[in-house]
Amino acid sequence: MENLDVLVLRTLRDWRAAGRRAMLATVVRTWGSSPRPVGSIMALREDGAVVGSVSGGCIEDDLIYRHTQAGGSAAQINGALGMPTGAPSLVKYGVTADEAHRFGLPCGGTLELLLEYDPLCSGLDELVRALERGSLVQRTLRLQDGFVSLQAAAPPQALQLSATHLVNTFGPEYRMLLIGAGQLTEYLATMAMFSGFAVTVCDPRAEYRGSWAVAGASVVSDMPDDVVVAFRPDRRSCVVALTHDPKLDDMALLEALKTDAFYVGAIGSRRNNAARRQRMIEHFGQSEAALASLRGPIGIFIGSKTPAEIAVSVMAEILAVKNAVALPREMEVAWAKQTDLRAAA
Repeated sequence: MENLDVLVLRTLRDWRAAGRRAMLATVVRTWGSSPRPVGSIMALREDGAVVGSVSGGCIEDDLIYRHTQAGGSAAQINGALGMPTGAPSLVKYGVTADEAHRFGLPCGGTLELLLEYDPLCSGLDELVRALERGSLVQRTLRLQDGFVSLQAAAPPQALQLSATHLVNTFGPEYRMLLIGAGQLTEYLATMAMFSGFAVTVCDPRAEYRGSWAVAGASVVSDMPDDVVVAFRPDRRSCVVALTHDPKLDDMALLEALKTDAFYVGAIGSRRNNAARRQRMIEHFGQSEAALASLRGPIGIFIGSKTPAEIAVSVMAEILAVKNAVALPREMEVAWAKQTDLRAAA
Protein backbone atom coordinates (compact mmCIF):
# COMPACT_ATOMS: atom_id res chain seq x y z
CA MET A 1 0.00 0.00 0.00
CA GLU A 2 1.81 3.12 -1.20
CA ASN A 3 2.27 6.48 0.49
CA LEU A 4 -1.16 8.14 0.69
CA ASP A 5 0.07 11.60 -0.34
CA VAL A 6 1.65 10.20 -3.50
CA LEU A 7 -1.55 8.30 -4.28
CA VAL A 8 -3.68 11.44 -3.83
CA LEU A 9 -1.40 13.64 -5.94
CA ARG A 10 -1.02 11.05 -8.70
CA THR A 11 -4.78 10.54 -8.90
CA LEU A 12 -5.39 14.30 -8.97
CA ARG A 13 -2.80 14.66 -11.74
CA ASP A 14 -4.48 11.94 -13.79
CA TRP A 15 -7.90 13.56 -13.36
CA ARG A 16 -6.59 16.93 -14.52
CA ALA A 17 -4.69 15.33 -17.42
CA ALA A 18 -7.98 13.80 -18.55
CA GLY A 19 -9.58 17.24 -18.56
CA ARG A 20 -11.65 16.71 -15.42
CA ARG A 21 -12.23 19.52 -12.96
CA ALA A 22 -10.96 18.77 -9.45
CA MET A 23 -9.74 20.39 -6.26
CA LEU A 24 -7.11 19.69 -3.63
CA ALA A 25 -8.09 20.13 0.04
CA THR A 26 -5.34 20.48 2.67
CA VAL A 27 -5.74 20.56 6.45
CA VAL A 28 -3.86 23.74 7.39
CA ARG A 29 -4.90 24.35 11.02
CA THR A 30 -6.50 22.37 13.84
CA TRP A 31 -7.75 23.34 17.28
CA GLY A 32 -8.49 20.85 20.02
CA SER A 33 -9.04 17.26 18.94
CA SER A 34 -8.94 16.63 15.23
CA PRO A 35 -9.57 13.45 13.20
CA ARG A 36 -6.69 14.16 10.78
CA PRO A 37 -3.38 15.99 11.34
CA VAL A 38 -2.21 19.22 9.73
CA GLY A 39 -0.89 18.53 6.23
CA SER A 40 -3.43 15.81 5.40
CA ILE A 41 -4.69 16.10 1.83
CA MET A 42 -7.68 14.98 -0.20
CA ALA A 43 -8.57 15.30 -3.89
CA LEU A 44 -12.17 15.79 -5.02
CA ARG A 45 -13.34 15.41 -8.62
CA GLU A 46 -16.24 17.33 -10.14
CA ASP A 47 -18.48 14.26 -10.08
CA GLY A 48 -17.89 13.58 -6.38
CA ALA A 49 -15.08 11.00 -6.61
CA VAL A 50 -12.70 11.29 -3.64
CA VAL A 51 -9.22 10.05 -2.81
CA GLY A 52 -7.50 10.78 0.49
CA SER A 53 -9.07 12.09 3.68
CA VAL A 54 -9.38 15.24 5.81
CA SER A 55 -11.74 13.77 8.43
CA GLY A 56 -13.60 10.63 9.34
CA GLY A 57 -15.90 11.10 6.34
CA CYS A 58 -18.45 13.72 7.38
CA ILE A 59 -16.45 16.71 6.10
CA GLU A 60 -15.76 14.86 2.86
CA ASP A 61 -19.52 14.42 2.47
CA ASP A 62 -20.08 18.14 3.02
CA LEU A 63 -17.42 19.09 0.48
CA ILE A 64 -19.03 16.79 -2.08
CA TYR A 65 -22.44 18.29 -1.30
CA ARG A 66 -21.26 21.87 -1.62
CA HIS A 67 -18.62 21.76 -4.35
CA THR A 68 -19.56 19.14 -6.94
CA GLN A 69 -22.28 18.10 -9.31
CA ALA A 70 -23.04 15.25 -6.91
CA GLY A 71 -24.63 17.86 -4.63
CA GLY A 72 -27.32 18.60 -7.20
CA SER A 73 -29.10 21.94 -6.93
CA ALA A 74 -27.62 22.44 -3.44
CA ALA A 75 -24.09 22.67 -4.87
CA GLN A 76 -24.33 26.38 -5.69
CA ILE A 77 -21.13 28.36 -5.34
CA ASN A 78 -21.41 32.05 -6.17
CA GLY A 79 -24.69 31.31 -7.92
CA ALA A 80 -23.30 28.55 -10.15
CA LEU A 81 -23.56 24.79 -9.99
CA GLY A 82 -20.52 22.64 -9.44
CA MET A 83 -16.96 23.41 -8.44
CA PRO A 84 -15.86 27.05 -8.13
CA THR A 85 -12.94 28.62 -9.97
CA GLY A 86 -10.37 31.21 -9.03
CA ALA A 87 -7.98 31.70 -6.14
CA PRO A 88 -7.69 29.19 -3.29
CA SER A 89 -10.05 29.65 -0.35
CA LEU A 90 -10.07 28.79 3.35
CA VAL A 91 -12.96 27.10 5.13
CA LYS A 92 -13.44 26.12 8.79
CA TYR A 93 -15.34 23.16 10.19
CA GLY A 94 -16.44 22.51 13.76
CA VAL A 95 -16.30 26.08 15.06
CA THR A 96 -19.41 25.57 17.20
CA ALA A 97 -20.56 22.59 19.26
CA ASP A 98 -23.45 22.12 16.83
CA GLU A 99 -21.06 22.00 13.85
CA ALA A 100 -18.74 19.63 15.68
CA HIS A 101 -21.69 17.30 16.19
CA ARG A 102 -22.91 17.77 12.62
CA PHE A 103 -19.56 17.00 11.04
CA GLY A 104 -18.61 14.21 13.41
CA LEU A 105 -15.63 16.05 14.91
CA PRO A 106 -14.43 15.16 18.43
CA CYS A 107 -15.80 17.40 21.17
CA GLY A 108 -14.27 20.85 20.77
CA GLY A 109 -12.48 19.89 17.58
CA THR A 110 -12.03 22.46 14.84
CA LEU A 111 -10.08 22.30 11.61
CA GLU A 112 -9.40 24.66 8.72
CA LEU A 113 -8.98 23.56 5.12
CA LEU A 114 -7.40 25.30 2.16
CA LEU A 115 -9.15 24.46 -1.10
CA GLU A 116 -7.30 24.70 -4.44
CA TYR A 117 -9.44 24.64 -7.56
CA ASP A 118 -8.17 22.94 -10.72
CA PRO A 119 -4.42 22.73 -9.93
CA LEU A 120 -2.35 22.71 -13.10
CA CYS A 121 -1.55 19.23 -14.41
CA SER A 122 2.02 20.22 -15.28
CA GLY A 123 2.85 21.19 -11.70
CA LEU A 124 1.24 18.05 -10.31
CA ASP A 125 3.14 15.86 -12.79
CA GLU A 126 6.46 17.44 -11.84
CA LEU A 127 5.72 16.92 -8.15
CA VAL A 128 4.62 13.29 -8.56
CA ARG A 129 7.65 12.42 -10.69
CA ALA A 130 9.99 13.89 -8.07
CA LEU A 131 8.30 11.90 -5.30
CA GLU A 132 8.50 8.71 -7.36
CA ARG A 133 12.26 9.30 -7.69
CA GLY A 134 12.50 9.41 -3.89
CA SER A 135 12.99 13.18 -3.60
CA LEU A 136 11.77 15.41 -0.79
CA VAL A 137 9.91 18.37 -2.32
CA GLN A 138 8.73 21.70 -0.93
CA ARG A 139 5.54 22.95 -2.62
CA THR A 140 4.75 26.65 -2.24
CA LEU A 141 1.27 27.89 -3.13
CA ARG A 142 0.58 31.60 -3.61
CA LEU A 143 -2.81 32.29 -2.09
CA GLN A 144 -3.53 35.34 -4.22
CA ASP A 145 -3.81 33.42 -7.48
CA GLY A 146 -2.94 29.74 -6.88
CA PHE A 147 0.51 29.91 -8.50
CA VAL A 148 2.66 26.95 -7.42
CA SER A 149 6.44 26.62 -7.25
CA LEU A 150 8.46 23.51 -6.36
CA GLN A 151 11.94 23.16 -4.95
CA ALA A 152 14.04 20.43 -3.41
CA ALA A 153 13.86 20.20 0.37
CA ALA A 154 16.49 18.95 2.78
CA PRO A 155 15.03 17.97 6.15
CA PRO A 156 11.24 17.49 6.32
CA GLN A 157 9.45 20.60 7.60
CA ALA A 158 6.05 21.19 9.13
CA LEU A 159 3.36 22.84 7.02
CA GLN A 160 3.54 26.65 7.08
CA LEU A 161 0.62 28.99 6.37
CA SER A 162 1.04 32.76 6.14
CA ALA A 163 -1.17 35.56 4.89
CA THR A 164 0.27 35.08 1.40
CA HIS A 165 1.54 31.52 1.00
CA LEU A 166 1.04 27.89 1.93
CA VAL A 167 4.27 25.87 2.14
CA ASN A 168 3.97 22.08 2.41
CA THR A 169 6.75 19.51 2.23
CA PHE A 170 6.00 16.22 0.50
CA GLY A 171 8.25 13.24 0.87
CA PRO A 172 8.60 9.88 -0.81
CA GLU A 173 7.02 6.87 0.80
CA TYR A 174 8.46 5.44 3.98
CA ARG A 175 10.61 2.37 3.43
CA MET A 176 11.32 -0.69 5.55
CA LEU A 177 14.19 -3.14 5.04
CA LEU A 178 13.65 -6.49 6.76
CA ILE A 179 16.52 -8.94 7.13
CA GLY A 180 15.27 -12.51 7.10
CA ALA A 181 12.26 -13.99 5.30
CA GLY A 182 10.69 -16.02 8.10
CA GLN A 183 7.13 -16.13 9.40
CA LEU A 184 7.54 -13.09 11.65
CA THR A 185 8.77 -11.14 8.63
CA GLU A 186 5.62 -12.05 6.71
CA TYR A 187 3.39 -10.58 9.41
CA LEU A 188 5.54 -7.48 9.88
CA ALA A 189 5.82 -6.85 6.13
CA THR A 190 2.04 -7.08 5.75
CA MET A 191 1.44 -4.60 8.58
CA ALA A 192 4.09 -2.25 7.23
CA MET A 193 2.59 -2.17 3.75
CA PHE A 194 -0.86 -1.43 5.15
CA SER A 195 0.78 1.41 7.09
CA GLY A 196 2.15 2.95 3.90
CA PHE A 197 5.70 1.53 3.88
CA ALA A 198 7.43 0.15 0.82
CA VAL A 199 8.94 -3.12 2.06
CA THR A 200 12.14 -4.86 0.95
CA VAL A 201 13.02 -8.26 2.38
CA CYS A 202 16.60 -9.51 2.26
CA ASP A 203 17.55 -13.13 2.79
CA PRO A 204 20.45 -14.95 1.08
CA ARG A 205 19.04 -18.31 2.26
CA ALA A 206 17.17 -19.92 -0.63
CA GLU A 207 15.10 -22.16 1.64
CA TYR A 208 13.53 -19.10 3.29
CA ARG A 209 13.03 -17.09 0.11
CA GLY A 210 11.37 -20.07 -1.56
CA SER A 211 8.46 -20.06 0.89
CA TRP A 212 7.93 -16.27 0.86
CA ALA A 213 4.25 -15.55 0.26
CA VAL A 214 3.62 -11.82 0.78
CA ALA A 215 2.73 -10.02 -2.45
CA GLY A 216 3.94 -6.46 -2.85
CA ALA A 217 7.21 -6.78 -0.96
CA SER A 218 10.49 -6.82 -2.88
CA VAL A 219 12.71 -9.81 -2.09
CA VAL A 220 16.48 -9.76 -2.65
CA SER A 221 19.10 -12.45 -2.11
CA ASP A 222 22.38 -10.54 -1.64
CA MET A 223 24.21 -10.45 1.68
CA PRO A 224 22.38 -8.12 4.09
CA ASP A 225 25.22 -5.66 4.64
CA ASP A 226 25.55 -5.14 0.88
CA VAL A 227 21.78 -4.71 0.63
CA VAL A 228 21.80 -2.04 3.35
CA VAL A 229 24.46 -0.07 1.48
CA ALA A 230 22.51 -0.32 -1.79
CA PHE A 231 19.24 0.51 0.00
CA ARG A 232 20.71 3.85 1.17
CA PRO A 233 18.47 4.31 4.22
CA ASP A 234 17.33 7.89 4.81
CA ARG A 235 15.20 9.68 7.40
CA ARG A 236 12.11 7.93 6.08
CA SER A 237 13.63 4.44 6.34
CA CYS A 238 13.88 1.74 8.98
CA VAL A 239 16.00 -1.41 9.12
CA VAL A 240 14.96 -4.44 11.20
CA ALA A 241 17.01 -7.63 11.60
CA LEU A 242 14.91 -10.74 12.24
CA THR A 243 17.13 -13.79 11.58
CA HIS A 244 18.82 -14.32 15.01
CA ASP A 245 21.92 -15.20 12.92
CA PRO A 246 24.94 -12.97 13.72
CA LYS A 247 26.48 -13.71 10.31
CA LEU A 248 23.47 -12.06 8.65
CA ASP A 249 22.35 -9.49 11.20
CA ASP A 250 25.46 -7.94 12.74
CA MET A 251 27.21 -6.44 9.70
CA ALA A 252 23.92 -5.23 8.27
CA LEU A 253 23.02 -3.46 11.52
CA LEU A 254 26.43 -1.81 11.66
CA GLU A 255 25.95 -0.48 8.13
CA ALA A 256 22.46 0.73 9.00
CA LEU A 257 23.75 2.61 12.05
CA LYS A 258 25.93 4.72 9.73
CA THR A 259 22.85 6.05 7.94
CA ASP A 260 20.01 8.46 8.73
CA ALA A 261 17.48 5.62 9.22
CA PHE A 262 14.95 6.69 11.85
CA TYR A 263 14.81 3.18 13.32
CA VAL A 264 17.43 0.40 13.45
CA GLY A 265 16.69 -2.67 15.55
CA ALA A 266 16.98 -6.42 15.94
CA ILE A 267 14.75 -9.14 17.34
CA GLY A 268 16.00 -11.17 20.29
CA SER A 269 15.91 -11.56 24.04
CA ARG A 270 17.69 -9.25 26.48
CA ARG A 271 20.52 -11.79 26.69
CA ASN A 272 20.85 -12.08 22.89
CA ASN A 273 20.88 -8.32 22.44
CA ALA A 274 23.51 -7.91 25.16
CA ALA A 275 25.64 -10.54 23.41
CA ARG A 276 25.20 -8.75 20.07
CA ARG A 277 26.42 -5.47 21.51
CA GLN A 278 29.39 -7.20 23.11
CA ARG A 279 30.36 -8.80 19.76
CA MET A 280 30.14 -5.46 18.01
CA ILE A 281 32.40 -3.86 20.60
CA GLU A 282 34.95 -6.67 20.78
CA HIS A 283 35.10 -7.76 17.11
CA PHE A 284 34.15 -4.62 15.20
CA GLY A 285 35.68 -1.91 17.37
CA GLN A 286 32.37 -0.22 18.17
CA SER A 287 31.77 1.92 21.24
CA GLU A 288 28.69 2.16 23.44
CA ALA A 289 28.07 5.61 22.00
CA ALA A 290 28.18 4.28 18.44
CA LEU A 291 25.57 1.66 19.36
CA ALA A 292 23.30 4.05 21.25
CA SER A 293 20.67 4.16 18.52
CA LEU A 294 20.55 0.37 18.05
CA ARG A 295 17.22 -0.87 19.40
CA GLY A 296 16.79 -4.21 21.09
CA PRO A 297 14.86 -6.02 22.31
CA ILE A 298 12.49 -4.37 19.86
CA GLY A 299 8.78 -3.78 20.23
CA ILE A 300 6.50 -2.57 22.98
CA PHE A 301 5.49 -4.84 25.84
CA ILE A 302 2.06 -6.37 25.18
CA GLY A 303 2.81 -9.87 26.44
CA SER A 304 3.21 -11.07 22.85
CA LYS A 305 3.97 -14.76 22.29
CA THR A 306 3.03 -15.62 18.69
CA PRO A 307 4.75 -14.28 15.55
CA ALA A 308 1.65 -12.21 14.73
CA GLU A 309 1.56 -10.62 18.19
CA ILE A 310 5.30 -9.92 18.10
CA ALA A 311 4.85 -8.22 14.72
CA VAL A 312 2.12 -6.01 16.21
CA SER A 313 4.48 -5.10 19.05
CA VAL A 314 7.35 -4.22 16.70
CA MET A 315 5.17 -2.30 14.23
CA ALA A 316 3.68 -0.26 17.08
CA GLU A 317 7.14 0.80 18.24
CA ILE A 318 8.26 1.67 14.70
CA LEU A 319 5.19 3.84 14.16
CA ALA A 320 5.70 5.56 17.52
CA VAL A 321 9.30 6.44 16.60
CA LYS A 322 8.21 7.56 13.12
CA ASN A 323 5.57 9.83 14.65
CA ALA A 324 7.97 11.19 17.31
CA VAL A 325 5.93 9.74 20.19
CA ALA A 326 7.91 9.17 23.38
CA LEU A 327 6.78 5.85 24.83
CA PRO A 328 6.72 5.39 28.63
CA ARG A 329 9.60 3.30 29.91
CA GLU A 330 7.25 0.63 31.24
CA MET A 331 6.20 -0.10 27.64
CA GLU A 332 9.75 -1.10 26.66
CA VAL A 333 10.12 -4.86 26.27
CA ALA A 334 13.46 -5.04 28.08
CA TRP A 335 12.29 -2.96 31.05
CA ALA A 336 8.96 -4.77 31.39
CA LYS A 337 10.53 -8.25 31.31
CA GLN A 338 13.21 -7.25 33.78
CA THR A 339 10.52 -5.90 36.11
CA ASP A 340 8.56 -9.17 35.81
CA LEU A 341 11.65 -11.17 36.71
CA ARG A 342 12.29 -9.00 39.80
CA ALA A 343 8.66 -9.38 40.88
CA ALA A 344 8.89 -13.16 40.57
CA ALA A 345 12.13 -13.38 42.58
